[in-house]
Parts: sequence; C-alpha cells; structure tokens
Amino acid sequence: MGPVIGDVLPLALGIAISPVPIMATTIMLLSPKARGTSVGFLIGWVAGITVMTTLFVLLAALLPNARPHTSNVAIGVIEILLGVLLIVLAVRTWRARPRSGESPPVPRWITAIDSLTLWRGLAVGFVYSAFRPKNLLISLAAGVVIGSARLALAPATIVMAIFVALAASTIAAPVIAFFSGAPRVTTGLEGLREWLLRNISTVTATALLFLGVVVVGMGIAEF
Repeated sequence: MGPVIGDVLPLALGIAISPVPIMATTIMLLSPKARGTSVGFLIGWVAGITVMTTLFVLLAALLPNARPHTSNVAIGVIEILLGVLLIVLAVRTWRARPRSGESPPVPRWITAIDSLTLWRGLAVGFVYSAFRPKNLLISLAAGVVIGSARLALAPATIVMAIFVALAASTIAAPVIAFFSGAPRVTTGLEGLREWLLRNISTVTATALLFLGVVVVGMGIAEF
C-alpha cells in the first residue's frame, strides 16, 4: 500500500493546486451567500473526485495483471499516454496565458457565483471536479495506479481517502478557516483571490507540466 500512496500523492497535489477552483472558493466566501454556496461547492468537489476516481479504479482493475517480477506493458503505455496529454495541456495553457497588460480569462460560472445557492454550488463543484479535462486526466491516472495495484478493499479505500483528502484540501482549508471565524480570513481571501487572478495560467501550466513528467516516469517504470 505504501508505494501506491507514494504514487498518488503528486497526482492529488496536481488537483489541489488548481487555481481556478481555489479562486472560485475565495469568491464564494466573500459573497452574500458564503455559507451555503461554499459548503455545497466543497461537497460537490469531493464527490466529483471520488466518483470519477472510483470509476477509473474499477476499470483499471479489469486490465491484464502482470506476473510478479515482470513488466506491465499495458499499464505503462496508459500512464505514458496520460503523462504526454498532461504535458500537451500544460503547453497549451502556457501559450494561451494573457500577455503583459491583458486581463486573464475567468470562467463564466465564476462571474455568476453571487447567484449560486447551496444546491447549485454542489452541482457546479461536482461537474467542475469530475469533468474538467485536467482533473479527469489526473483522476484517470490515479485510478490506473490504484486499480492496477490489485489492493484489497480496505487498503484501496484508505489510498482513495488519502488521495481525495489531499486533492480537496485547498478547497476545504479556506472553507474551514471561514467557519472558524478567524478575524484575518476575509483579508487573506481577498489577497489570495487577486494573486490567483494574476497568476492563474502560470500556476496551472506549471502544475500540469510537473504532473505530466511524473506520470510519464511512472509509466516508464512499468517496463
């Protein structure tokens, strides 16, 4: 179980440092409906990651299992392809970054956050975490790692829980801080939102490149 946890930790980190959902969370916490919207978004975010990763774990478990001490070509090829896709996505994100003096693009749904309710926030969190291309590729990679390890139910559940907890940590942390009533939370959220807005493309491209290299390396190690 230990090696599997080690493999999924960088993948979970890739979801955790996604700037757009973090920025969306900060905006929600600064909106008039902060409590309901932020809780709904967090629940949907966790559910989306959990559902998609579980699906990919089950599918990966159907792949041919290599004999002990032999290479697993199928898993290696899948991981290399996923890594290359993440690198391509990183390059596209970097090339699409705003030039000097330009305003970074912001998803339309973020501008409509003030009108969200708890249930709409939950739906947005689920859809965005489950079907955003970056998250989808990372969840697929994590599912392949966990499913191909052929762990028993209890260890696999523990690995999944660790993956989801770390992946959702950067969404959960500001929500928990907000509900704790810490006096400097609002000021910190405003500063975080502005920083993310300025650096959203750079952070995303860097995270994707890092993950792509990691996943390619994992795939090569299977041969």
